[in-house]
Amino acid sequence: MDIEVTFPGGKRVDATMGGVTVRTDQPAELGGEGSAPAPFDLFVASLATCAGIYALGFCQARKLSTEGLKITQRYEVDPETKLPKHFSMELQLPDGFPEMYRAAIVRAVENCKVKKTIASQPTFAVTALAPRIAAAPDVTAAP
Repeated sequence: MDIEVTFPGGKRVDATMGGVTVRTDQPAELGGEGSAPAPFDLFVASLATCAGIYALGFCQARKLSTEGLKITQRYEVDPETKLPKHFSMELQLPDGFPEMYRAAIVRAVENCKVKKTIASQPTFAVTALAPRIAAAPDVTAAP
């Protein structure tokens, strides 16, 4: 899937994929307007929401109530690299959640595609394309 990134002004950056646009901005203290989540915040949120969709799917497939179901995600930052070094997720299970499913819902959440992608350590490649040259106006046209 292609994602097209555009720059609508200021510190805002938008990503469009599959007909949906995800808008980002930097917080005011970083020169942005704080009008949208920062890109890194979306990255962290994508991990938590991916886990959430797996937990939700697990419960829905078994017709279990999701009232009170909650995930709290935390992460520790390496002081040297300033990058996350450890993520943890805590599932608050609904009242009356069957004990026999406790380990299974944890396994389901661990199957989150975002988590598995990070864990597989994909490679990245960045290239820069030459700027496009604007076409010269047609000077042969009659006035």
